[in-house]
Parts: sequence; structure tokens; C-alpha cells
Amino acid sequence: MQVQIPKDLLLALFQYHLAGNEDYLPEIEKALMEKLDSMVKRELYTTFKTAPTEQEREKARQEYLDKCGVQESFRW
Repeated sequence: MQVQIPKDLLLALFQYHLAGNEDYLPEIEKALMEKLDSMVKRELYTTFKTAPTEQEREKARQEYLDKCGVQESFRW
């Protein structure tokens, strides 16, 4: 699997690792956490759509909706 990151994050990583500029650390941590969250949501959505059993699909759907912050009362 390949993962793309925004140009701003790449430049911040360069500044932090190659130039030793620690001012970029909070920005890097925030962007990486957002990326990880996005990847987890995408994986859950894919499982929801492609799981072999109805039970697995429903479990992934519920986890996906939880991650997205959809309230229980708003779900079908």
C-alpha cells in the first residue's frame, strides 16, 4: 500500500529531520494523527463494503460510524 501526504507535511518533516528545527514537531504530530485517522476510516469503509459476511460488514459499518462521530440515534 502506498500513502500520500500533503506537501506541507513533507516540508515540515524535512525541516524537522534534516534541519533539526523542532518548531515543526507539533504540526507534524497533528498531521500524522489526522492521516492515521483517515487511513483507519478508509480501511473500515472498505471492509464495510467488501467483507464476505453480513456480520463482518455490519461490524465494520458500526466502527466506521463511531470513528466519524455519527450519533447512535442518527443511524439506521
